[in-house]
Amino acid sequence: MAITAVTGASGLLGANVAAALREAGHEVRCTRRPTSRTDHLDHLGLDWVIADLTDPDALTRAFDGAEAVFHCAAQVDIRPVATEAMERANVQGTAHVCSAVGAVGARLVHCSTTSAVGLATGPADADEDTPLNFAAQNLHDGYVDTKHRSEELVRRAVAHEDLDAVIVNPGFMFGPYDRKPSSGAMILAVRQGRTVAWTPGFNSFVDVRDVADGMLLAWAKGAAGRRYILGGDNLCYRDAFQRIAAVVGGKAPRRQVPWSVMWTLGKLGDVAERVTGREQELNSTKARWAFCEGFRFSSRRAEEELGYRRRPVDEGIEAAMAWFVDHGMA
Repeated sequence: MAITAVTGASGLLGANVAAALREAGHEVRCTRRPTSRTDHLDHLGLDWVIADLTDPDALTRAFDGAEAVFHCAAQVDIRPVATEAMERANVQGTAHVCSAVGAVGARLVHCSTTSAVGLATGPADADEDTPLNFAAQNLHDGYVDTKHRSEELVRRAVAHEDLDAVIVNPGFMFGPYDRKPSSGAMILAVRQGRTVAWTPGFNSFVDVRDVADGMLLAWAKGAAGRRYILGGDNLCYRDAFQRIAAVVGGKAPRRQVPWSVMWTLGKLGDVAERVTGREQELNSTKARWAFCEGFRFSSRRAEEELGYRRRPVDEGIEAAMAWFVDHGMA
């Protein structure tokens, strides 16, 4: 079987990609920073190598001999303007990964996000060819900007440097190995009764294990330079909270938060971010996303070209909750 490499394997998606690769019988080499915790993945038998995204030479050494590199590492920070850390990780880091992958002759599967795809503006779901239109709808933010530019870097490397790379755009993922937790915080909030109101926005909720399988399919079947949405169930947040409550218990919120209240709280979050320098649970950018009804995506291309299949997101919610319980997080 093949030697493969994964960046960001200590995170939710990277861990599930590494697990899927190991299950398929591949050798898996994972990059990490010296401070990253990886003990929750000890049972997978992964080969860990110290290599930061800021160090292209270390990345080249880490990827040497690999047939495929799965680039899952990213800095997720939802703010109006990209931070220095986001620029370093999402843009400069992707450039370094592209350079290292090209140097060793591997195939790159670059993990982007549905946030780098345009929003649906009518009844049809957005797809890979929907133009980027967040700014026109006052929804542009630093994460959208850096992830979109990282995709452009990959496509330019494919076109001008003969890099063999394919791009995937996952939705909002639930599942095991969510150590922080990241997206799984939404599940825990419902379970613990801390979600008091819902907003009318939409998201594409997907089992992270399906995304991991989709990335392996992209390695095997994806066309170089092409992007593939790996989405799931397009749900408004009210329905998502109800689905979570039905699976894990707890109470789904029964009231909708008024826009005026959400906007005021978001502005207060902006002030707190400027004072503390730390991302807040709510800011004006997150407030606008929470009311966005166009964040709906079609996975038809991945289904038809890759054979991508997805289970109901309820299974991802259940698997996430089981993992939280097993690790004392619930």
